[in-house]
Amino acid sequence: MSDNQLPKQALHVRPSWDEYFLKLADTVASRATCDRGRSGCVIVKDRQILVTGYVGSPRGLPHCDEVGHLMKKMIHEDGSVTQHCVRTVHAEQNAITQAARRGIALEGSTLYCRMTPCRTCAMLIINCGIERVVCERKYHAGAESEAMFKEAGVKLEFIHNEIQQYEQQ
Repeated sequence: MSDNQLPKQALHVRPSWDEYFLKLADTVASRATCDRGRSGCVIVKDRQILVTGYVGSPRGLPHCDEVGHLMKKMIHEDGSVTQHCVRTVHAEQNAITQAARRGIALEGSTLYCRMTPCRTCAMLIINCGIERVVCERKYHAGAESEAMFKEAGVKLEFIHNEIQQYEQQ
């Protein structure tokens, strides 16, 4: 069979850097120990991974997957009520603490995650000097974080401009 007769194969399309790192964040999420929000985070600088983090309980404490959730209700200014599992540390918080434990500076880096970081995570991201946050989707209570990022000059980007859905939201 000559080269002219070989069947044509579809060309492999490489993912963009953002797609690549978001897929890695999804893989990191598979280690998460709270089934309400199995989320992961990857922090990158100059296209190199600095640290990763996933949702899980603090070191040495029981995980949701082992003992169940520790749910708290939150009443918002508009009167709406949401439920949150407070047994775990968020993926972004775990990635930032891993960087601190290893002496890795995050100044000028990009953070990849599933949805808009919560208010606490946003404040940590700003103080770490992370310059860009790329999210798969929006968080239903992310407006305050979005405003803080804008005011602090942190570039926030969404791959899908829709709200992330999850159990017991």
